[in-house]
Amino acid sequence: MSSSTTPAAESGSALWAPDRRVPTLALILLVTLAAFEAMSVGTALPTLVAELGGQDLYSWPFTSFLAASVIGTVLSGRVCDRLGPVPSLVVAPGLFFAGLVVAGVADNMWVLLIGRVLQGAGAGAQIVALYVMVALVYPERDRPAAFGALSAAWVVPSLIGPGLAGLATELLSWRVVFLGLAPLVLIGWLLLIPVVKTLRARPDTVPEQPDEPRKGLPLAAVCAAVGLSALTWAAEHPQLSSLFLGLGGLVLLAPSLRRLLPPGTLRGKSGLPVVVLSRGLLSGSFFAVQAYIPLVLSNVHGYSPTLAGVPLTVGSLGWSAAAAWQARQRDVQSEVMIRRGFVLLAVALAGAVLIAPAWGPAWLIYPLWAVAGFGMGTAMPNIAVRVLALSTPADRGFNGAAAQVCDMFGSAALIGLGGVLVGAMASAAQPTAAVIPLDLVMAGFALLGAALISRNVVKS
Repeated sequence: MSSSTTPAAESGSALWAPDRRVPTLALILLVTLAAFEAMSVGTALPTLVAELGGQDLYSWPFTSFLAASVIGTVLSGRVCDRLGPVPSLVVAPGLFFAGLVVAGVADNMWVLLIGRVLQGAGAGAQIVALYVMVALVYPERDRPAAFGALSAAWVVPSLIGPGLAGLATELLSWRVVFLGLAPLVLIGWLLLIPVVKTLRARPDTVPEQPDEPRKGLPLAAVCAAVGLSALTWAAEHPQLSSLFLGLGGLVLLAPSLRRLLPPGTLRGKSGLPVVVLSRGLLSGSFFAVQAYIPLVLSNVHGYSPTLAGVPLTVGSLGWSAAAAWQARQRDVQSEVMIRRGFVLLAVALAGAVLIAPAWGPAWLIYPLWAVAGFGMGTAMPNIAVRVLALSTPADRGFNGAAAQVCDMFGSAALIGLGGVLVGAMASAAQPTAAVIPLDLVMAGFALLGAALISRNVVKS
């Protein structure tokens, strides 16, 4: 299980050599199941809220999950840096499993929200622990393949998760969305047992402690969770009163992020900080535009809900194809791949302007969003690879958690900006006047990401 072992090189497989099959299978299964849950809840939400009488708390299943995920991410990073990934690998899937069961048997909204909090904490803690596990199990040359597999694990849930959840909710019960995944999570949890046993036997599992331990991370995590929840609520309810709530969230987030991110991240400082920042710019610009594609296709071009959602599927396929392709580009510098991803994304986001007017060629969004997905699949795994490469064993957890937090913050902030633009300049019924500047601004953010990451590229 050591990163210096050679069976993978001899077998030609970065992921499925005898010493890596079990961790690879556990990684893919756990991430796939978390993705299924994430993609399915929205489909079942109207039914479960109506049955539990929680109409006034409609968005809280998402908000509570997000807040708990931030806290779980940060605390897991701290645990991984102090004790290694083993404690989080043991506890996180258990929390997620318990959350599925609690939500699945809930008889009122408050119990459901407790289940969502457990799921969020488990999902956040799990992803950081899996990142650190990748650093221990796979040598640096094979990490693009591991993170490519992690990205690809989202594709099938993106394609069939909402449809399966809809059928299960309609034919059986919304509870199947949670309880149906629980046994599979238990299997993934059990698959980690041999991985945990092997890691425990290794002396490098627990890193040396840093000279200056970071203080205040738990409090900063709580403040960031509250601030990000407020920002997300404001993004989901674009109106004047929500604007003040969003500003309050930013006030809480600003000092928290200074503790939760590497110094210089928000200034785009070269090295690790700009790589972490690129995660937020990449996710934020992509998801801010994607959030309004179905709205434009439905309300401006008269597409059916099914056809309006197809670009999201096309984007997922492009993402998966790129994740597989980049894993084979072992001799290309990670920053170069990240820059290429940003440029592809910028082209797609700028091109999306053409579908915003009623006279625009709406069909163009299909190839454009395939390009956008390819850009994401090219850049995202390489960001994870580079974060690990720039981390010491004593701060892999912190830096992995920082990348996740930056992703959440970037997405919430830029999707919120889209909500503000729609509320101020247009309406959901006629969003064109707001979507055009939104697309151009997000393309600008993607170009900014490409320019910033270029400073990290080593000239050969």
